[in-house]
Amino acid sequence: MTQTHAHVASTAAQVDDQRILQLAHDTLTIEADAVRHLREGLSPSFVQAVRAILKVTGRVVVMGMGKSGHVGRKITATLASTGTAAMFVHPAEASHGDLGMVKDSDLVIAISNSGESDELAAILPVLKRQGVPLVALTGGAQSTLASHADIVLNTGVLKEACPLNLAPTASTTAQMAMGDALAVALLDARGFKAEDFARSHPGGALGRRLLTHVSDVMRSGDAVPGVLPTATFSDLMREMSVKGLGASAIVDANKKVLGIFTDGDLRRLIETGTDMRQLTAQQVMHANPRTVRSGALAAEAAELMELHRITSVLVVDEQGTLCGAINTNDLMRAKVI
Repeated sequence: MTQTHAHVASTAAQVDDQRILQLAHDTLTIEADAVRHLREGLSPSFVQAVRAILKVTGRVVVMGMGKSGHVGRKITATLASTGTAAMFVHPAEASHGDLGMVKDSDLVIAISNSGESDELAAILPVLKRQGVPLVALTGGAQSTLASHADIVLNTGVLKEACPLNLAPTASTTAQMAMGDALAVALLDARGFKAEDFARSHPGGALGRRLLTHVSDVMRSGDAVPGVLPTATFSDLMREMSVKGLGASAIVDANKKVLGIFTDGDLRRLIETGTDMRQLTAQQVMHANPRTVRSGALAAEAAELMELHRITSVLVVDEQGTLCGAINTNDLMRAKVI
C-alpha cells in the first residue's frame, strides 16, 4: 500500500458513523434553509422575469460557468421539456464565436453565485449593445452581472453546506430551485399540459401512457379470435387455442360483437360439470362484453382491465364492429403497464 493510500485508509477509519450522519443532516438542513430563504425573498422581479420570457419570440439562452454551468444545463433541459424553447451556451465558448448563436429575439439567463465570473463579464457589454434582455440568477446584488442585468433574481445563500464554506452546494441548490420555479410558472402561463410533456418525452413512461393508442398495440386481422354464434364448442376452443389470446369474440355475419368467451368462463363451466360437447358459442358466451375503441389510449384499456379484473378486451370501431383485441401481455410488451 502506498503512503497516500495508507493515509486515506487511516483517515476513513477515524471518521465515525455519527459524524457522517451529522454532516448529512447539516447539509440537508442548510440547503433546505437556502430554499426557504429564496421563497421568502421572492419579489415582483420574479414576475417580471416570467413575463419577459413569455414575450420572447426566439429562445431562452442559459449561461453559466463551472457548477453554475451544470445547473444551467439542467435548467435549460427543464425549460425545453416544459414548453419554453431554450439552449445552453458556454460563456467561455461564447467569447470565441458561440455568441453568434444569440439573436436579438432571444433572452439570456446568466447564472453566477458571485456575479463576477470573468467569462460572463467579458460578454455582458456585447449582449447589452445587442439589446438582448438579460435575467441574472446571482447572489451578488452589487456585482458586475447584476449591474448589467435587466432583471435580477437573488439566489444568494447565507452559507454553503460545505464545512469549509467553499464548495458550491447550497448556492447551486438555490439556483436549481429558482430555475424550477421559473419553469413551473412558465408552463402554467403557457397552458402546458401532460400531453404536451409526453410529446417531448416519447421514450419515457409518461410518453408511452399518453401517446400510445390501442390501435398501436392491438392484434388485428386474422390474429383476432372470433366465431359465429352457431359455432360448435369444439370450434370455439380451436379458435381460442390457435389465436392464443385466452378468449374469443362471438360475432354476427357483419362482425358486430355479440359476446365473448374466455379461459375463465371455461374453468367456471367445467366446475359446473356441464356436458359441453353439444353446446354452441352463443350458449356459453358472456353477452355484452367490455370493449374499447381502437382510437382510445392504451392506458385506458389497461384501466378498464384493472377495474373489471379481466385480462383481455375486444376492440371495436365506431359502429361496434370487431376490429381487434388486446390483452395485458400486449400492454406489457408495449411498456404501457
